[in-house]
Amino acid sequence: MAEPKIKYDRQLRIWGEQGQAALEKASICLLNCGPTGSESLKNLVLGGIGSITIVDGSKVEVGDLGNNFMVDETSLGESKAKCVCTFLQELNDAVKAKFIEDFPEKLIEFNPSFFSQFTLVIATQRNLGIGFEPIMKKEAMTCQLVEEKMIKLDRICREANVMLVFARSYGLTGLVRVSLKEHTVIESKPDHFLDDLRLNNPWPELKRFVESIDIHVQDHVAHKHIPYVVILVKMAEEWAQSHGGTLPLTREEKKEFKDLLKSRMIGLDEDNYKEAVDASFKLFAHQGISPYLQRIMEDNSAEIDSNSPDFWVMVAALKEFVAHEGAGEVPLEGSIPDMTSSTEHYVNLQKVYQAKAEADFLAMEKHVQSLLKKIGRDPKVISKTTIKGFCKNARKLSVCRYRMIEEEFSSPNLSELQKYLTDEEYSMAVGFYILLRAVDRFAANYNCFPGQFDGEMDEDISRLKTLSISLLSDLGCNGSILTEDLINEICRFGGAELHAVAAFIGGIASQEVIKLITKQFIPMAGTFIFNGIDQKSQLLSL
Repeated sequence: MAEPKIKYDRQLRIWGEQGQAALEKASICLLNCGPTGSESLKNLVLGGIGSITIVDGSKVEVGDLGNNFMVDETSLGESKAKCVCTFLQELNDAVKAKFIEDFPEKLIEFNPSFFSQFTLVIATQRNLGIGFEPIMKKEAMTCQLVEEKMIKLDRICREANVMLVFARSYGLTGLVRVSLKEHTVIESKPDHFLDDLRLNNPWPELKRFVESIDIHVQDHVAHKHIPYVVILVKMAEEWAQSHGGTLPLTREEKKEFKDLLKSRMIGLDEDNYKEAVDASFKLFAHQGISPYLQRIMEDNSAEIDSNSPDFWVMVAALKEFVAHEGAGEVPLEGSIPDMTSSTEHYVNLQKVYQAKAEADFLAMEKHVQSLLKKIGRDPKVISKTTIKGFCKNARKLSVCRYRMIEEEFSSPNLSELQKYLTDEEYSMAVGFYILLRAVDRFAANYNCFPGQFDGEMDEDISRLKTLSISLLSDLGCNGSILTEDLINEICRFGGAELHAVAAFIGGIASQEVIKLITKQFIPMAGTFIFNGIDQKSQLLSL
């Protein structure tokens, strides 16, 4: 067995030691280990998740051999949960793996407290077997069993503060949906975010450093090694003095400012001035905090008490910092990008930013400790490392809240739903969403999936169409919007799970699980729909 740092080297570079530690402490429960669920767990097991529990009461059948790579011919007739669990354990012996030979519906109905032991539950659906027994023969079933159990499971997990991810593949389509009350993210790691340089709002120490450097020096070597941060701050001051104290605002003024920068070059090889021109947009960036962060600071949860999560305690401290020491700004991040500069200038500039970031952290730490004491908690319960991480990412905080499945099913966002149905770009995705719900009603009513049995295709198409129109009518929409071709295609799928689609959906689901457990990156808010016919992925906010 390789050392963990070597074994997980690539992923440690993405979510770091804290993220990996969170994964290794997490316990995951998978409901139904068909191809979608098995592929989801495979990715998590390889990533070093702490423990997994597989719940599935079905046996391995011939049909499983064609779409689930975690069973083989020797598994026929054996417990599917046991076979998949054994295979996954071989992939990473550091992961604790166990299985329960029972149908998830029974646990949801008769033992809801079972789910409270887990960090997160991944719920997948059996397409060729639902309810308490595999359904290759037609027998009575409870109406709308699938939707009812999804709604009940969602309620159970929310009450126990357990995160829940639904994942499903069905023919050439599939979906993923995250559900929990609230998810807060400190390290959201956006793809694009401006460096926190405060060029348009320099603090006294940065001003003094800038003033100590002469940007008009005639020595060419010295001139071309002045950091662009210094150039921009000085030139901004010069501009403001001749323009009524304001920075460039209009497009014409910004172009004029760039031309002014270019005019100060004394050689063609001055990369620092070229960098200043390219980075001049950072000078025009919005000062203070963003409207999104302002909403987080004004959230009711920022009014803390003894039961408040650490995140909201730090948000309350941030609010006080912005109002006092920050003078309208969040704590400085303290890092600077690489730039053309002499080593001396760069190191000294780096120290200026680091010193400011450290001072801001110390002020934030005092606010956090004071608030903790005020609400009757240990002032040191939130570690310095956590507070430092919060300060570094204060501009990028995110709060995600999710509607209950029951609310989405009974009263979706009607304006959004109607917009999706009439928008050519989204009509296929929302069509799949509606039809997958209609498929579950079909299965509950007729004890099989549309197109599952030979010789019943035409009748199944008519039945599914009636159910989908009825579903849309219940939601207050026109059912005739769904195309005949799409309804025919869903019936043609016959409830099959194709491995390629299941692997893709499983990959998306496991990616969302990692986001939720590590509290890094922002999880999806809405229902993710994969359209394998057109090779498109879209997110529906319903």
